[in-house]
Amino acid sequence: MPAPIVLTPLDDERNRTAREAARRRVSWPANLAPETVDFESEGYLLIAGAELDIRRAAARLAGQLPGITLLVTERSSAEEEPDLEAIWEATRALPCQVADSTLRLEGYLGHFRAALKGDGELIDLALATQGRPCFDLVLDLGQRPLLALELPPPGYRATRWGTADCEQALATLPDHRGAFEAPRAVQVNADLCAHSRSGQAGCTLCLDTCPADALSSQSGRVGAWIEVDAHRCHGAGSCASACPTGAIEFRLPRPAPLERYLGELLTAYREAGGAHPVVRFLSEAHLARESAPAAGHVLDVALEELGAAGPDHWLAALAAGAGEVRLQRDADTPPTLLRQLERQHAEACELLAALGHDPSRLSWLGAEPDRKERDALPVQAPLPPRPEAAPEATKRDRLNATLAWLGCQGSPSGRRHPLPAPAPHGSIEVDAERCTLCQGCVALCPTPALSGGDDTTARLAFREADCVQCGLCEAGCPEQAIRLAPGFLAAPEREARRTLKEEPAFACIRCGKPFATASTIATIQRKLADHPYFAGEARSRLEMCEDCRVQDVWQELARDPERQLKV
Repeated sequence: MPAPIVLTPLDDERNRTAREAARRRVSWPANLAPETVDFESEGYLLIAGAELDIRRAAARLAGQLPGITLLVTERSSAEEEPDLEAIWEATRALPCQVADSTLRLEGYLGHFRAALKGDGELIDLALATQGRPCFDLVLDLGQRPLLALELPPPGYRATRWGTADCEQALATLPDHRGAFEAPRAVQVNADLCAHSRSGQAGCTLCLDTCPADALSSQSGRVGAWIEVDAHRCHGAGSCASACPTGAIEFRLPRPAPLERYLGELLTAYREAGGAHPVVRFLSEAHLARESAPAAGHVLDVALEELGAAGPDHWLAALAAGAGEVRLQRDADTPPTLLRQLERQHAEACELLAALGHDPSRLSWLGAEPDRKERDALPVQAPLPPRPEAAPEATKRDRLNATLAWLGCQGSPSGRRHPLPAPAPHGSIEVDAERCTLCQGCVALCPTPALSGGDDTTARLAFREADCVQCGLCEAGCPEQAIRLAPGFLAAPEREARRTLKEEPAFACIRCGKPFATASTIATIQRKLADHPYFAGEARSRLEMCEDCRVQDVWQELARDPERQLKV
């Protein structure tokens, strides 16, 4: 473990000069031509809540929007309204409906659908009141929001009458007319996704962490896949940082360029004479609110949202030569995203401890930290910076390279460390007596963690560094011979591929082609012992390859024409 730094008089001006030189030298990895998502709004508005409140809002917006529909979702309070007659006169011509428990609201700016149950069938509220297929905007003034989301979709505003937020909403709603666009924040690579394979359910980390409910699991005839509703996505980045394989990739910026940027920034800072570097991850909004810049040795990495970077980036910054990494809390961070970040922080700290480093190298700052806390010098000296990671590597490959470097610079414990669930690290335990080496788990594994043998030897091999604990192998094993063993092994064996079971291939009794294993054949014979198709001499077909088995059936039919009538 590196020794604590030797404290010397801090030359903050020199560090500031080095930081500015590094920023001029290293460009932020922005996507200069990001793919966009389009919205179109004509301004047709649905206002929901207590009747008095929604009529107050409608009276304020009268004449500014082409159409307003009122939806009463709760009782009005008993407060007096001196302008009640004027409000009623301004809104009495507006269509008004009373909602019941069957109200359904979904959509986004320019495409909100609201449905009510009436006379045993669902009534499309936009079609019934405005003659349109949908509403463009929703103003929700109810005590309980109709869409209980931490990040509601664009075009939906939940507030309370009489608040400053309500006043701001009433002032800006008329501006939400026309064509709009937003950058498409994430993309999904189904080939890397561990959510589902061959009908087996696996990883759900992205679904569990999206504060906007913009992700969904779509089912088909064979399996399921993850889809992103780009119109509802806010670009919080939680899905991408939670995804253990990199199947969901954040685009603003992309994860590999961001990791490369961290390394180049720290290199440029050192070469410009900077000392004691600390990397602080924070949101752009939080940085904009700060009244004074950070000390010269604090290198800020401002993101769209704090969740756009995860443990792979935090640890990569340490491996690139940062003395500490600090995560800046933000009061505006959605609770779901904050819980994920806190879990990932605990996971990363355990990885550091397992590899022989002080977990205090990775710390949280309060939502409103004082300058002393923010600008403190790192306690530990920076680690030697590692060589630049291969740009074409996957997320898991880059993380493994970072962990390997941290292990080389530390003193790994050599044992398995428990991690907070559901951390994407661990091994599997295989019951060799039950395993038939059918290779089903190998086919299901979305990473290179599991591999098979060759034409002459049936084998099940495993590399722990690639295992993301998705559970597909455990769920898909027909013999229930696999069990997950979560945790982080701080030993060289984590990087090695080890054989869990191995058998010579079973050769076809007719042509000699290897096609299965002896244990597989024995299991099939046991399960099909009473099957009439494999009774008597036909039992030998189970020891034939697929081609010879078909030939044997046809030869039997040719010898016994009467059997053809039974086919």
